[in-house]
Amino acid sequence: MEKEDIKKILTFTIKEKEIIRELNLPEEIFLPLFFSVRFGGDWSVNKNSKKLMSIKEKVTEYDKKTKIGYTLEKIYLFVNPEILSKEGKIYRMEKCGNKNERELVERPYMTKVNGEYILEAILNPKDMEISVKHLEGPLNFYGPAAYGSSHEMEHLEYNETKGIPFWDFKYILNKKTHETHENL
Repeated sequence: MEKEDIKKILTFTIKEKEIIRELNLPEEIFLPLFFSVRFGGDWSVNKNSKKLMSIKEKVTEYDKKTKIGYTLEKIYLFVNPEILSKEGKIYRMEKCGNKNERELVERPYMTKVNGEYILEAILNPKDMEISVKHLEGPLNFYGPAAYGSSHEMEHLEYNETKGIPFWDFKYILNKKTHETHENL
């Protein structure tokens, strides 16, 4: 790693600590948020009798005239989250970090989530800024963010859904569109 990169990482980490001090919250509360910012995805952790969860939503802004856009990452940090309601059923393939393969699972299409404390961090790749603010809940999540909140709550409650492994699927050759390629 280059000396300049180390300086940038240290400066970034110092700014993270300043935000923590300004919000006057225990440092460990920010673990899932920092993981989402640094590594991507949704995260959850049980720490010092607190349940902590970060859920990420992606919002793409695109200008059709210039054909240029960017994707905001809205990361929501929950302290002691609770899913108040769920709606719908979505069947999807999911790969969890503590499993070797993907599985077919059932997730809600919508979740309503509240917490003792909610923080929103918006990562803007266009401006190269991460803006942070406190929010009042509950918040509604749809689609991927709802799946993520359901999945992470299972981790926090030590109650993981048992999925169907991918090897239970069958390959089917669609004979109408099948062509033979004898020269391959």
